[in-house]
Amino acid sequence: MDYAQTLAPILDFLHCPTPQAWIDKAREPTMLPLLLTDHMVCELKAAQTAMLLVRKYVADKSGADALLAWLKPYEAFTFREGPEPDFVALHKQISKSVMPQTDDPWGQALIDSMVLLIKEELHHFWQVREAMIARNIPYVKITASRYAKEMLKEVRTHEPLTLIDKLICGAYIEARSCERFAALAPYLDDDLQRFYLSLLRSEARHYQDYLTLAQQIAKEDIAPRVRYFGETEAALISTPDSEFRFHSGVPV
Repeated sequence: MDYAQTLAPILDFLHCPTPQAWIDKAREPTMLPLLLTDHMVCELKAAQTAMLLVRKYVADKSGADALLAWLKPYEAFTFREGPEPDFVALHKQISKSVMPQTDDPWGQALIDSMVLLIKEELHHFWQVREAMIARNIPYVKITASRYAKEMLKEVRTHEPLTLIDKLICGAYIEARSCERFAALAPYLDDDLQRFYLSLLRSEARHYQDYLTLAQQIAKEDIAPRVRYFGETEAALISTPDSEFRFHSGVPV
């Protein structure tokens, strides 16, 4: 796989690269448990975001309930309300369940791309969990970073502008994840490096899916909003941040 080719449009899309200070901190061996934990939780949050978009904007009741049921065991484990499930068995179940359907072509495009995204993010979730188990890293609950919260504060409050902005935010979060996997990979052990590089392709596709959906639903060109969120995202990445997380800014 040509990683440079996959990364080129992402680096072009983002308004700044990850600061060297973040990479230097992330390279410290003591940071690995925190990074992997936050990465695992971020995979679940990405799946939750996709599920909420489908449930809110297009899904019929039974399809929406099926999506909710997929995520329940992952949420119970992550939020410490249940034991650790058999993630491999869970993943096999997901592929067989009912999919939401709609007669609206745009709605069906949203369902198709978001359901694929949910499947992939939940698969990555247990791959990260496996990497933690292999390194004897226990799962400990941590607080969320400011990153997604601050981005979502900029989302407009009336439809369809809310939906457009949420999709653009999704694109930036996926693109930044992809850029960080690539930035971190050279400093990880061989197994983790292979794993992180394997994630680049799906994350790169996710950001494009979000942008395509946003432009299709919008009445006008979304370029100004994309630029606006690009500037917001870059400010969060390039300014001092008191908490160190997968999407945090410059470590204080």
